[in-house]
Amino acid sequence: MTELVVLLDDHGRAVGTQDKATVHHGQTPRHLAFSAYLVDPEGALLVTQRAGTKATFPGVWTNSVCGHPAPGEALDTAARRRALDELGVTVGELRLVLPEFGYVAEMEGVVENELCPVFVGVLPGRELGLEPAEVGGAEWVPWSTFSVEVLDGRRAVSSWCREQVEQLVLLGPNPRDWPAADPALLPPAARLDS
Repeated sequence: MTELVVLLDDHGRAVGTQDKATVHHGQTPRHLAFSAYLVDPEGALLVTQRAGTKATFPGVWTNSVCGHPAPGEALDTAARRRALDELGVTVGELRLVLPEFGYVAEMEGVVENELCPVFVGVLPGRELGLEPAEVGGAEWVPWSTFSVEVLDGRRAVSSWCREQVEQLVLLGPNPRDWPAADPALLPPAARLDS
């Protein structure tokens, strides 16, 4: 089954779709994505390692879950879908925290070029059902430890995760208390009511 990603113009408006299998290369067009940071009831962060067989950034440690919404799919719905598919978990509360995040990253000639709003979500516990084609490993880390280690370079993570952490620490020391962002700040392609 073909998985489509939403292509964007320079203003974050949808300009078409492309097969996910063909969109990532040396000159990847800007497209819509999301990232989510998932915490347990005590506030520990779930950190995941991308499967070694992934076409983009294989084996890299990163935030809990990320992916692309289908055309016409709300970002929060896509985040919940990917969390269930990749991690075997049902996300409880899910809150938009960085609506305007975007980045460009390159690894071994493959470029990511995404407008990638960021969410924080709460899981009911630590029970996971990892999909090995998507996730190579997972660990629970206190946010305070994770953020310090990422920012001082002791913990290697994806470049987008590092850039996100730089902004997330400004929201406060506890992910469960990060304030919800205004959804009107989302890229136009992600505002399904517009």
